Amino acid sequence: MSYLSLSTWSLHRNLGPLRWTQWDADARKHIFVETPQPELMKLVDLPAYMVEQGFGALEIGHFHFPATDDGYLAELRGAFERAGLSFDTILLDYGDLSSADEVRRQADIAYIREWIDIASKAGAKNIRVVAGESEPDDKAGLARSIAGLKELHAYGQSRNVRVITENFKPLTSTSDNCLAIIGAFDGGLNIVDDFGNFKGETKYEQLAAILPHAVSIHAKAQYDDSGLPNVEEYTRCLEVLKAGGYNGAVSLIYDGPGDMWEGINRVRRIVEPYL
Repeated sequence: MSYLSLSTWSLHRNLGPLRWTQWDADARKHIFVETPQPELMKLVDLPAYMVEQGFGALEIGHFHFPATDDGYLAELRGAFERAGLSFDTILLDYGDLSSADEVRRQADIAYIREWIDIASKAGAKNIRVVAGESEPDDKAGLARSIAGLKELHAYGQSRNVRVITENFKPLTSTSDNCLAIIGAFDGGLNIVDDFGNFKGETKYEQLAAILPHAVSIHAKAQYDDSGLPNVEEYTRCLEVLKAGGYNGAVSLIYDGPGDMWEGINRVRRIVEPYL
């Protein structure tokens, strides 16, 4: 049976500063940049609140971690355990495994390994790793991505964390590339299927093509300037799940204007009949 989840991106204006990772090509190293945001709720208080609201799981963007020391990670893990909420996934929003710059690529692999360790200590089941930012027709970039994902997937297994990827960023902007990556693992790599990331007339066919390999759906709607979802388009995406017999996490993504919880609840009312 499918269950309701939430990505902390849906609360990105509520959980304090956003802590981004970037690659400084001149300095040849990672740099970290903060975007100020109000902290209306502490991240460690969110699991208990999510259970009160009837959610079964949570996904946390790496940019929402206020700290990654062992003490904080133990506190966060305890918050999930006390609430009885599943910590499904850390969404690591940085990394280019397809990069032709081998210095950056190796630095990114090392950085992702650090986040796999963080996921293990915090009790996350999965970590979403970006496959790459190369263009979709870059076959060499695709090969580099597969090699990096294989290394990281094996490392994740040693830490009891499942490495997954997503139809996210240019390299996996087509279902063909997603399936090529999955195929390299003989079915051993899972994926996040995001409603908002395939484009064009074949969007729904591409969503359906990778659905059998999905362990999470990012149920992202299209919004108008008032934050109201395009119900017809959103429902068509949800019908793909129904037709494919999807059984797993359906993670609500709200990134429109206005109050974020109001926006979350608007899309929740559309999604719940499909669970």
